[in-house]
Amino acid sequence: MQIRSIPARLAAFACLAALLVACAQSPAGSQDATPGPAVTPSLSSAAETQLPTSTPLPTRPAYQPGQLVDYVVQNGDTLLALAVRFNTTAREIRAANPVIPDNTTTLPPGLPLKIPIYYRAYWGSAYPIIPDSQFINGPAVIDFDTQAFVDSHPGWLRNYREYASGSMRSGAGLVDLVALNFSVSPRLLLALLEYQSGALSVPVPDTDVTNYPMGYEAFRHRGVYLQLVWAANQLNDGYYQWRNGKLIEFERSDGLIYRPDPWQNAASVSLQVFFNRTEDVPRFQVAIGPEGLAQTFAGLFGDPWAADQPHLPGSLAQPELRLPFPPGQVWAYTGGPHTAWGQAQPYAALDFAPGEQRGCTPSRLWSTAMAAGKVVRTGEGIVVLDLDGDDDERTGWVLFYLHLQDDQKVALGAQVQAGQPLGHPSCEGGSSTGTHVHVARKYNGEWIDAAGALPFVMEGWVPVEGNAAYAGLLTRLGHQVRACTCSDAASAILSQAPAVALPTPALQEAEETPSD
Repeated sequence: MQIRSIPARLAAFACLAALLVACAQSPAGSQDATPGPAVTPSLSSAAETQLPTSTPLPTRPAYQPGQLVDYVVQNGDTLLALAVRFNTTAREIRAANPVIPDNTTTLPPGLPLKIPIYYRAYWGSAYPIIPDSQFINGPAVIDFDTQAFVDSHPGWLRNYREYASGSMRSGAGLVDLVALNFSVSPRLLLALLEYQSGALSVPVPDTDVTNYPMGYEAFRHRGVYLQLVWAANQLNDGYYQWRNGKLIEFERSDGLIYRPDPWQNAASVSLQVFFNRTEDVPRFQVAIGPEGLAQTFAGLFGDPWAADQPHLPGSLAQPELRLPFPPGQVWAYTGGPHTAWGQAQPYAALDFAPGEQRGCTPSRLWSTAMAAGKVVRTGEGIVVLDLDGDDDERTGWVLFYLHLQDDQKVALGAQVQAGQPLGHPSCEGGSSTGTHVHVARKYNGEWIDAAGALPFVMEGWVPVEGNAAYAGLLTRLGHQVRACTCSDAASAILSQAPAVALPTPALQEAEETPSD
C-alpha cells in the first residue's frame, strides 16, 4: 500500500477554478437541500498546492487521577465504552452518577454526567467531524437521492460505470450498493470521494484517480467499487470499535501512538482511523480538522450538526426473538460474534447450521423468522426482515439473514410471523465453507453488537464474545453452548420456542432469483 501525495490527485486546474469561485460566493445549503454543482474545495482540488493552515485547536489539560470531568452523553454511548475511553470503570461512573439505572443499555443522549478520568498522554484532536447520524445509512438519509445528487454535479463520477455484484452500475449506483450492504451513509461515501479525488467537481480525472479514488493504492482494491468496499470496511471497523469500547489508540503512519480524545464521537474517530490509513501525518492532521473532510461535507450537504437527530435512544431494548430455526430441532452454533458484513467490526452476527450438516451440501430444513415482520429486501442469499412495518430497513429494528438458498426462499414483500419459514440454509451469498444461516440485527441503520451492552438474545440464550471472531459462547440459566464449526455435541442447541402452525410462505418467483 502506498499513501498518495497531493500532486498525484490533482487534475484540471482551469476547470475547477470557476467552481471554487462559485463555492466561495454561495451560502451553505440546508440539510435537506440538494445543492448545485458548486462544492467546497478539498485537498484533492486542483487549485490546492499546499496544506491550509488554521488556529490550533485547544488541547486537554493533564487531569488528576480520578478527577471528575463533565461529559454530556452522546448518541449510542454505553457505560462500558465510556469506562474504556476515560480509563476508568463502569462502577466508578455509576457511583458518581446515581441517576443511571441499574439495567441501562444505551444511555440517553444529552444526559450530563460526571466521569472520573485517569489521564492518558497525547490525546488526539477534539474537533468533531460529523455526527453519528450522518455516518449511518439510517433515518437521516431516507429522502436522499444519490443518483440525482451525483447528476447535479459536473465531476467524473456522473459518467462513471463499472460492473459490480452481477450488473453494470453507475457511479451513484456503486455508492448506493456499498451504502446498503455496509449500512454506511451514501452522503459520507460521496463526501470522501470528493475530498480524496474530486469525484463531484473534477470532470476529467487522470487514470490514477479512478483506479484509487479513496487514496488506498493496492491492486486488489482497484476501481471505484472495490475502493468503496475497502473504505466502508475501514469506516465500520473504526466506528464500531469506538462505539463498543474496543479502541483506545492506533499507530500513526510515522510510528507514533495516536489516542482519540475520550470526548469524541464514533463517526469522528472512524474518520481519524480512515485518514490515518490514506494520508501522511501533515495531511492526516488537516483531513480531521475544520479545513478537511468536515468542510467538504458541509459544502455538499450543509452543516451536518445543525440537523443532527440521534438515532439510538436511551435504554434501547430488543424485541423478543426466537432462534432462527424451528422448535424441537437441534442445530449447531457454528459462529460466535463476528462481522455482520464485510470484514472486521461490527461483530454483530451469529451463525447456526442444521444438525449434522457437513460442507456446502443442500439442506431441506428451514431457517425461520425470529420475529414477525415484512421482507423488505432479498438478494443472493439475503433476506431482510423489517419489524416496524414501515417497509424501510433504515428505520427501526431489522433482522438480517445471509446464506439462504434462493430456491424456495421467501418472496420480497411477504408478511411473515415468528417461526415462519424464510428459506433453506446454504452457502449462497458472501463467503462460506459450510451450509448455515448468518443472522444479525440493525436498529435505525446501525448494526448492534451481538455481545455488547444490548446482547443478541434469542429464547433466553445470551452471546458471549470469544477471544477471536467466530469464537464464543451462548449462555442461559447456567448452561452454555460453545461455538464450533465442527457441529459437535458442545455446540448443539435446541429451540424450545412454542410450536406454531403456519403455512409455508409465499416464495420468490424464478425470475426474482439474482443472476449473480
